[in-house]
Amino acid sequence: MNKTALRIEYKKKRNELSPAHKLRLDDLLLLQFQQLNFSGVQSFMTYWPMQHQVEPNTHLFSGYLRHMIPGLNILYPKVNGKDTMDAILIDENTVYETSNWGITEPESGSVFAPLHIDMILVPLLVFDRQGYRLGYGKGYYDRFLAQCREDAVVVGLSYFDPIGAIADTHEFDIPLTIGLTPQHIYEF
Repeated sequence: MNKTALRIEYKKKRNELSPAHKLRLDDLLLLQFQQLNFSGVQSFMTYWPMQHQVEPNTHLFSGYLRHMIPGLNILYPKVNGKDTMDAILIDENTVYETSNWGITEPESGSVFAPLHIDMILVPLLVFDRQGYRLGYGKGYYDRFLAQCREDAVVVGLSYFDPIGAIADTHEFDIPLTIGLTPQHIYEF
């Protein structure tokens, strides 16, 4: 199936999740996340979940890591123009704003070099058995990930099992290192 058809299908599936079922799936995703190896992780890039997209509650994951790794650098993306985004270092004083696209991002802050990021949580609708993710189609994350170290751990969260293959991946798509579902950890 191609990306356009998959986006329609998986947005519909997400919208059909009841709030109680979504909470349960978020808890199960967190349990899978807690099984990962965090040795060497000193910088973690996450994103603010978009409620209108029924995204997993990423605050659970950053909160867990903040507790487990003293001095952890937590980063959020901020679109810095038409085609790119920066990783912004946040702290307890960070002020957030929501863009016209419904994306909540830091209003300002220090830019953190992509080459120094150890683990990156990326948004997706679903991923395939080769580790390719289906995002929202703008390419921001693939362009950003191309600037990161090859050994940076790229993690995707999906409420659904991986699909066989995304038919129209291209050479610029960057696969996940790890895909998490409520029941499984997939390593690529």
